Amino acid sequence: MKKIYLLLACTMCAAMTFAQEAAAPAEEAPAPKPWKVSGIVGLNANATGLWNWAAGGNNAVAGVTFGKLKLLYSENNMAWESNLDVEYGLSWIDQKYDKLQKTSDHLKFDTKFGWEFRPTWFLTAMAAFQTQMDLGRSYTGDDSYDAIHSMILAPSYTDISVGIDWKKSVNGADFSIYLSPVAGRITTAYVSDANNTEYTQEMLEAGVYQANDPDFRTHLQEANGTWYFDDANVKQYRNYRAELGLNFKGEINYAYKDFKLATVLTLFSPYKWDKVRIYEYEGVNYTETEMNNRGYEINKATFLGCRDNNRRFGNFDVDWTVLLSYQFLKCLNITLSTELKYINGLKIDKEFTDADGNKYTHAAERVQFMGILGLGIGYSF
Repeated sequence: MKKIYLLLACTMCAAMTFAQEAAAPAEEAPAPKPWKVSGIVGLNANATGLWNWAAGGNNAVAGVTFGKLKLLYSENNMAWESNLDVEYGLSWIDQKYDKLQKTSDHLKFDTKFGWEFRPTWFLTAMAAFQTQMDLGRSYTGDDSYDAIHSMILAPSYTDISVGIDWKKSVNGADFSIYLSPVAGRITTAYVSDANNTEYTQEMLEAGVYQANDPDFRTHLQEANGTWYFDDANVKQYRNYRAELGLNFKGEINYAYKDFKLATVLTLFSPYKWDKVRIYEYEGVNYTETEMNNRGYEINKATFLGCRDNNRRFGNFDVDWTVLLSYQFLKCLNITLSTELKYINGLKIDKEFTDADGNKYTHAAERVQFMGILGLGIGYSF
């Protein structure tokens, strides 16, 4: 009988212990952190040394520093994402003139805040800014002055828009497609001295002109918007352009172990057809804005037609960047970065040779492309 009582007591104790364990609440998984930081930073460099090298050449050292950072806040139905893309490169060449030259230079920042009104779909407001950080110069390779092509923040592009953003994460890849039918773009060009600065076609496209330019009259005919004159009528320039249009942005970020891919495609098309009305007055051609600023009566001038710079709806400005990165030995990185651009109204000179061997220059809108392959110190996170 004692054995039976002992067996019952052990059974009851085991049952009570099991019940207590079953009743104990399970440990909850830690809540995901609302803030997430990722990116890649690094420095790529290369050097060339020559000694009695019959094929010729120069000793050279080149370096590019870069950073691509992403900050994401996500909680409840809200998402706030900010991206910073910076790159700057210099090269030193062992030659008599123009030893130090800039090779790459850009700064891009964008931030967007979205409300998730249904899974993966966000009502989003976005702001973006891009420019260059240093002076752009023409390197002649001789003792002449290296004319300034473009100033700091010249040009710069500021975009403000409201639209719909679709986001999805699949197997380590983050996808984002943003479309805004209400997008404003402001193109600016900082001007310090419109008489003593030489500007590139990119500056001219941004709306900056100088009075002592030999092609000043042609540039005036291509101008649009508001013109400002000083008292002596020497400086004549416009340093901004505002447009309303359609904006598209597609983005992919993929990470697998030590490999990373980040690519961004941005498209913008203005709604307004940017045309310039040209008039002939007393044997000289003027834009409509110039006629008004000079006080000339348009009804006494002859309308010659409109000059088109292809800035109209359906013609898209393209900006596509790709960054591939592989990290090994914890601190070394192999990176490949490319950037492709096409800007409507931005004409680039290119030299051609005709059938008779004569060289001539033709300005037209062209695809711009830059690629950098580098090995250096880097860190991905």
